[in-house]
Amino acid sequence: MLLGRRRKLSELPINSLIPNMLTTLALCAGLTSVRFALEDKWQLAVAAILVAGVLDGLDGRMARLLKGSSKFGAELDSLSDFVSFGVAPALVLYLWTLDQGLGNFGWIIALVFTVSCGLRLARFNAMLDEDQPAWEARYFTGIAAPAGASISLLFIVVSFYSDAEIFQSAILNAGWLLLMAFLMASRIPTFSIKRIRVARRFIMPMLIVVGGLAAVMASYPWELLTGVALVYLATIPFAIATHRRLVREEVRKKGSVDLETEKEKLSK
Repeated sequence: MLLGRRRKLSELPINSLIPNMLTTLALCAGLTSVRFALEDKWQLAVAAILVAGVLDGLDGRMARLLKGSSKFGAELDSLSDFVSFGVAPALVLYLWTLDQGLGNFGWIIALVFTVSCGLRLARFNAMLDEDQPAWEARYFTGIAAPAGASISLLFIVVSFYSDAEIFQSAILNAGWLLLMAFLMASRIPTFSIKRIRVARRFIMPMLIVVGGLAAVMASYPWELLTGVALVYLATIPFAIATHRRLVREEVRKKGSVDLETEKEKLSK
């Protein structure tokens, strides 16, 4: 009887392992992008990082749906994010243009990007235990690692459908990589797509838009990805403005609550 109970405790249902499987696949996709870059298969290298981003978005949702969240899964997710969105993009860009154009300086820039991604992930994990207003869940502090990694590859993506040599410039890509490193490590608020809610009356139009985007993705994948990256960057000023407004409202709310508390103390 005791042996059977121990066996049940030592065995886990396959459902609880699905999130960790997705995280492992994301890690493998990130590392595989480096292999494709070493073989000069640049489109596959970029696609592998994008696949890692999709899998990273799925593993957290699956963990919540299947109630399979764990400390182990959280640590594995952070490791996967660092490799797939910190190490892999830096190496891809270094092998694509930074090495030939800038040499050792290009390697330094790749390291700055990787370190910035690591710091961003460490800060994210540290902030999980902090008490924050409910509306803070609608924002990330700095650009999320998957978004930063994807947007850092913007010019290599543009080069897939444009013959302009400017997009292969080592200086241009180095400056862009440094900008992405800054945005990830900064405290600039950005919108969290996970918290976006769609009203019921907009569900059908939204599905139609998704279908249209799928058709565009099949015909013009790199152009669509470029547009998505630019739209995401364009939302950052709006995120900053709305976040500041909510912070001011929170300060006023706390101030009024503190004033009421002082009045109650004086009345007593």
